Amino acid sequence: MVREKSHGWCRCVPPREPSPDPRLLSLGMQIRRLREGRGYSLEQLAERSGLSFRGRIYIEHGQRSPSVLTLLDIAAGLDAEPGELVNHIAGEGVGEPGPP
Repeated sequence: MVREKSHGWCRCVPPREPSPDPRLLSLGMQIRRLREGRGYSLEQLAERSGLSFRGRIYIEHGQRSPSVLTLLDIAAGLDAEPGELVNHIAGEGVGEPGPP
């Protein structure tokens, strides 16, 4: 339940969670594509990679930024090269600096 404060003329509510970084969303979508392409459920990939089920959901939805070690564990669970998880992000131009 969201608790609101009233200042007479306005009602203040806590700010919503910020939108996930587009790069994290892209990473999560790539992991999901690879997982589904191999026929693994979230539970199976969590078990194969040694990660929690909930943690896997957060990563696939772009709500958590996985560490390098976590990405290595996910890649191993998918029988994939780590680059398969992230190389596509550079090609999208997301987060790249503009011209000097």
